[in-house]
Amino acid sequence: MKVRSCLHTRSSQSPSHSPEDSSSDDRGSAVTSYFGSSGDSSGLHSNLSLQSLPSVPSLQNLFPEASGLSVSNIGVTSIKPRSEHPITCIAVHGNFLYAASNDEINVYDRETYTLLDVYRSQGSSSGSVKSVAFCDGKIFTAHQDCKIRVWQMTMAKKHKFITALPTVNDRLRRFVLPKNYVNVRRHVKRLWIEHADAITELAVNKGLIYSVSWDKTLKIWRASDLRCLQSIKAHDDAINAVTVSDDGTVYTGSADRRIRVWTKPTGEKRYSLVATLEKHKSAVNALALNADGSVLFSGACDRSILVWEREDSAKYMAVTGALRGHGKAILCLTNVSDLLMSGSSDQTVRIWQRGVEGKYLCLAVLEGHLKPVKSLTAVKDDERSDVVSIISGSLDGDIRTWKVSLSKPSSPSSTTDILKWNL
Repeated sequence: MKVRSCLHTRSSQSPSHSPEDSSSDDRGSAVTSYFGSSGDSSGLHSNLSLQSLPSVPSLQNLFPEASGLSVSNIGVTSIKPRSEHPITCIAVHGNFLYAASNDEINVYDRETYTLLDVYRSQGSSSGSVKSVAFCDGKIFTAHQDCKIRVWQMTMAKKHKFITALPTVNDRLRRFVLPKNYVNVRRHVKRLWIEHADAITELAVNKGLIYSVSWDKTLKIWRASDLRCLQSIKAHDDAINAVTVSDDGTVYTGSADRRIRVWTKPTGEKRYSLVATLEKHKSAVNALALNADGSVLFSGACDRSILVWEREDSAKYMAVTGALRGHGKAILCLTNVSDLLMSGSSDQTVRIWQRGVEGKYLCLAVLEGHLKPVKSLTAVKDDERSDVVSIISGSLDGDIRTWKVSLSKPSSPSSTTDILKWNL
């Protein structure tokens, strides 16, 4: 019989802040740390989810060369927005934390957790906010009503509505010519610059904004004049995720189980398809890239996180293996430094780190949410610091900031890069 080796600890009390906007406690904030030694190496293996992708090998290192990974304490701050609706997305910009709860966006100071502003679109309901992005001093929010709204923060740290995309001017330029219309469903046509269903995610790179939608399209917008430059019928089913590397390579993940890779060839003005990545057995929900864009992570309803690495002979990714451990669908991924964080319908956040020979360790499991973890981001404010802030938003209406302190093993005999975590 295999025994799960794990150590549970409670979080430390976090700094006090306004009780009206948030609460600080340690309820349910257990941390599970997996560690390897000669006597209990089966701890992680016994907690693996069903291997839905038997053709893809596991990349988890069940016998880490550096033993002694330990857990002490973790500081947790819990924020509950006033609306008490599910948290649909979170994002960090400088010292500000943006948390969308249904159609309302709450903005907090990340240091004091003080609520600075609450804003929403006026008029008819815009539906829930699916994504928040930042470019050229503006804030872009993607909505369920098929629109992208553009905001600007004032000197008083309030948010002023500027316009919605596509803009009126962009519509006027195109509405006369029949060639600018496309069929979105039977007997229904729209301008190609318009999304026809909920916009699920935004990505930003070098003055361009990339939006994906359940209408199966990828659209590229220019932030300087807010014009739509291109629309691509990218998938055969709803698109759930998009990410872009520094070199402008775009990755889209869809309910059609595929990840597609898009680039703009040298001298060309338009993006084109260069590869289709097919290994997942169910809808792809989340994508993340490492810092230099050489590794792509994808999470799906099959409970696996696939790791794709760039091939020397090609400009696209090849799958190298899977990270398994979550018990339900992967809903969100984020990467900072050499750490990958994953959020799942199993209500947990897992922290992964790459070790030697491409193996990965599950360093910790963060528990405490009462419903699926829908959105996730991580910030390392100072590269010289050993503290990483992991911020999770859940359908339970709770936002949690996990302050994680890390340090490298001090043993000179260690032959790995695996970090020792003090949670």
